[in-house]
Amino acid sequence: MHDRIQTVDGAVNLRDFGGYSNVQGRVVTRDKLYRSGTLHYLTENGVSKFESLNVQLICDLRRQDEKDHEPTLIAPERLEIPIDPGSAMEMRERLSDDALGFDDRVHFMTELTRELTRDHAADYALMFESLLSHAGLNEGGAFLVHCSAGKDRTGVAVALILQALGVDEETVFKDYMFTNEAIDYEGFILPRLVKQYESQADISKALVMTLAGVREEYLKAAYAAIHEAHESVEVYLREAIGLSDSDIRHLSARYLS
Repeated sequence: MHDRIQTVDGAVNLRDFGGYSNVQGRVVTRDKLYRSGTLHYLTENGVSKFESLNVQLICDLRRQDEKDHEPTLIAPERLEIPIDPGSAMEMRERLSDDALGFDDRVHFMTELTRELTRDHAADYALMFESLLSHAGLNEGGAFLVHCSAGKDRTGVAVALILQALGVDEETVFKDYMFTNEAIDYEGFILPRLVKQYESQADISKALVMTLAGVREEYLKAAYAAIHEAHESVEVYLREAIGLSDSDIRHLSARYLS
């Protein structure tokens, strides 16, 4: 798994999510599908290395205030799809509360992730539309999807793409959970925590990671929301996301070997 992490100076949780086998034994192509957190902190060397990835389309799932605070300064074309679940807004309002404990934080993140598949299918449908139709991708360029930390909104986006390519749920969860190893706790999480929430700078790593990392129950909640309204993930991809059989064949031809 660690060979998926891209050594790009200043990048946050930037990794290749190709290389997985699907249920038919085909393999998701490497070097074509990337996921990350903010790209704002790329150094000059980082920009040069990023350019070598041949990313032709960046799908940015951040809110406008996030983009204003940490703008993307590199050149590839960007598709901006701001996603802001209601639970995320409530959580931001309460984060300054020192009494917000472990269970509260886990609950917020669980509900936030549940809302992503339940309430934002139309947003992810826009992502798939560009993934299918963008000329640079059809000509062999790479695609990157990201948000601020590259774990929640991006985690669900990647899960849906991998499922559309026939990757099994267990593997999808492994990729999702790898964020806890890929994200730089000392270099990225702690400085942001100290800057934004000074009163909580001394809280435990376990408490911080309820928000800064991922847990299986978060993605399970997203899948539960799918199954509450649809027979399966495959049906969700067709009915809620709008993928046709032709779309699935198109994605498979491009991203499976």
